[in-house]
Amino acid sequence: MSETPSDTDRIARLEIRLTEQEAVIEDLNAAITAQWGVIDRLTRQLARVQEQVEESAFRAGSGAPEPPPPHY
Repeated sequence: MSETPSDTDRIARLEIRLTEQEAVIEDLNAAITAQWGVIDRLTRQLARVQEQVEESAFRAGSGAPEPPPPHY
């Protein structure tokens, strides 16, 4: 005959699983929060680069001479 686990054993196993799942959820939340910070930083950086490219294109199209490189 096979023994069926008692209600106390079943509840204990469920509590252990719940605790492990809560830890995983906290870890995932921390990872998502860190990734959101990176995405936010990269979004701002991309916006700055886009502005620089647009400014450079405007200067090139205006016919004004470009300043010499810093080593001259």
